[in-house]
Amino acid sequence: MTSQQPEGSVILVDKPLEWTSFDVVNKLRYALKIKKIGHAGTLDPLATGLLILCTGKMTKQIDTYQAQEKEYTGKMVVGKTTPSFDLETEVDSETDISHLKDEMVYNLTGQFTGIISQTPPAFSAIKVKGKRAYESARKGEEVKLKSREVEISLFEITGINFPEVSFKVVCSKGTYIRSLVRDFGEALGVGAYLSELRRTRIGEYTVEEAKTIEELTSKT
Repeated sequence: MTSQQPEGSVILVDKPLEWTSFDVVNKLRYALKIKKIGHAGTLDPLATGLLILCTGKMTKQIDTYQAQEKEYTGKMVVGKTTPSFDLETEVDSETDISHLKDEMVYNLTGQFTGIISQTPPAFSAIKVKGKRAYESARKGEEVKLKSREVEISLFEITGINFPEVSFKVVCSKGTYIRSLVRDFGEALGVGAYLSELRRTRIGEYTVEEAKTIEELTSKT
């Protein structure tokens, strides 16, 4: 979907796996010959789904879109952890999960619903002393990030097939699903990492309305 406005537009993109949000912006900037274009909320390379791009004068609305509620579906692997809390880095610990029962997982979501405090991953784009946190983390340097309050309005377990747990989350701006999964795994007592993530909604915009990179650039 592309919502045309005078001297600007809103483009809904279904971001493919392993593309950075900047990759998408760059591709469309050159393919569509757009000078002024930006995205309204980063999506990790290992995540897929809805990315909102604004062009021309609509770039002034980027903050408005960034502030809107987000919806995600995803999968976590329990009993294992990674330094990045996802598949970017190798597994660094394993814990036996033979004692886990489905109800233990279902009953824990309430602890992570509402306004909660979470610490962003060291492998994130947050700037620390003028440097992206992930740049230091990838070098093995210690990164200290401050915890922040976020709101989780829905945390639903949609399937369990140990060690894999599927979920759906509706949350506020600034929420890191990787951190939510890390904290959830710690509360279970076995650890967990994010193995799959898809952003399905931003405010009233859904991924079903979005177009792929190929669809957006096929006429160029």
